[in-house]
Amino acid sequence: MDNNPASAVEGTPAKKIERDTFVISGAILLGSLIVAGAVLTLSPQVFSPAKNADTAAGNDKEQPSQQPDKQTVTLDQIKKLFSDKNIVLGNKNSKVLFVEFSDPSCPYCHIAAGKNPSLNKKVGPQFVMAQDGGSYVPPVPEIKKMVDAGKAAFVWLYTNGHGSGEMGTRALYCANEKGRFWEAHDLLMSEAGYDLLNGDVKNDKGKAGVLANFLRSAVNSEDMKSCLESGKYDSRIADDSAVAQQFGVNGTPNFFVNTANFTGAYSFKDMQSAVDQNAK
Repeated sequence: MDNNPASAVEGTPAKKIERDTFVISGAILLGSLIVAGAVLTLSPQVFSPAKNADTAAGNDKEQPSQQPDKQTVTLDQIKKLFSDKNIVLGNKNSKVLFVEFSDPSCPYCHIAAGKNPSLNKKVGPQFVMAQDGGSYVPPVPEIKKMVDAGKAAFVWLYTNGHGSGEMGTRALYCANEKGRFWEAHDLLMSEAGYDLLNGDVKNDKGKAGVLANFLRSAVNSEDMKSCLESGKYDSRIADDSAVAQQFGVNGTPNFFVNTANFTGAYSFKDMQSAVDQNAK
């Protein structure tokens, strides 16, 4: 029995059936639209370098989906980053100056570092490296080559892009004071380093010994553990993040080639023209 009071004045049973059929069909259509809308809203976007790296990975801040209005970054601002308090490699008077805002726990930072090929392949074909049959050229190894050849200078700064990179950042500062930044960097940017930072160590200072043991081939484990537990680089987390805000950076990785900004895990091929222009 229909308990809807309106049915008593709707007319014949045939009309009632037509009315019910229409209502049910409309409800199904509306439900389908709601479900479709929810799928579109929740589906992760796919990052494409051709679209200026403007895509978010879940709730992380790497590969930001929308770029805020940024203030103009001047060459003087870039040059001021090449101070002794920061991680600086190469001749700071070089014509080509690279800046990377990064997070050791961020997957797209690992992609740009080129030391975790399985992650590159997993994220998408546009990130498969040449050594694995793709065309992506990770920028960080190319930056290191130029720095080692005396053709560029590089500064590395932290900003939160994934949430578990604070201990890794402290370790990089500790390694840098021993002249072992790249050795520690490459270990942290490996598949094992990614799993360690995101699965075990995270931001737990109580895991200093675990992290130091993992980095033992880069830095003496006792020296690393002592440095991490001393807290001497704790302030770098906030200091580097403040610089990132000043530069309008809201995701990782974020690169500057002099004043040219590349937000996201761009292939080095996309940066080449900016490098060439400044190398003149």
